[in-house]
Amino acid sequence: MYSQKCMEHFRNPRNVGVIENPDGVGKVGNPVCGDMMEIQIKVENDILTDVKFRTFGCGAAIATSSMITELARGKTIEEALKITRGDVAEALEGLPPIKMHCSNLAADALHAAIEDYYRRKGIRIEPREKKSGEEHHHHEEGH
Repeated sequence: MYSQKCMEHFRNPRNVGVIENPDGVGKVGNPVCGDMMEIQIKVENDILTDVKFRTFGCGAAIATSSMITELARGKTIEEALKITRGDVAEALEGLPPIKMHCSNLAADALHAAIEDYYRRKGIRIEPREKKSGEEHHHHEEGH
């Protein structure tokens, strides 16, 4: 059901915990399954020098949080914002379809932490354009 990689991150999640005085915090939750995820980031010169998470949720939620902290750490903010749910699932060598929403949470929490960092810095950011391949929510008038 789960890949080796996924199980490995579930059993030994990386970067669990809290950052002292984080530069950004992203909290997301999925009320349906009760998963809650919090990602904290430390930023220096636009680089995510530290990324930690706390997750209350299923094994997949823990594995995806762990994986995304690994993917994001050492990256620039620009690069980190480009990490998608697909990247996370791919890095974990696949997730059961029913668990795909867990990888959404991880990506969302990371992006929320970065947005929080910008907010604290007083930098206005335009809402992110959805990357191609993600669902589009454009409702034009008169269609």
